[in-house]
Amino acid sequence: VQLVESGGGLAQVGGSLTLSCAASGSIYGIDTMGWFRQIPGKSRDLVAWIRTDRRPVVTDSVKGRFTISRDDVGDTVYLQMNDLKLEDTAVYYCYADPNVGPRSWGQGTQVNVTS
Repeated sequence: VQLVESGGGLAQVGGSLTLSCAASGSIYGIDTMGWFRQIPGKSRDLVAWIRTDRRPVVTDSVKGRFTISRDDVGDTVYLQMNDLKLEDTAVYYCYADPNVGPRSWGQGTQVNVTS
């Protein structure tokens, strides 16, 4: 599975951005898709994920501000980020977990939040 992210960029505090991640290849074997984020020098932290049953899960750090969704085909996942904070600045990585096989990662997209 290949993953291509888009939608990162610059936003002001309180603003919004939407990230997209499109999968190609063996997409019918994908179970979970989601997002991690990473600040330089820190570990990669899980942000949100969604399974084929479309039940979204977001972590406490972004709850109430970020929403994850997935299209009907199941090969594109979105992260709607509202009320952005300075601490949301990071590289955001999309991932896909197949039913069988290793996790796939996107190349990462930079999100910068400024005051």
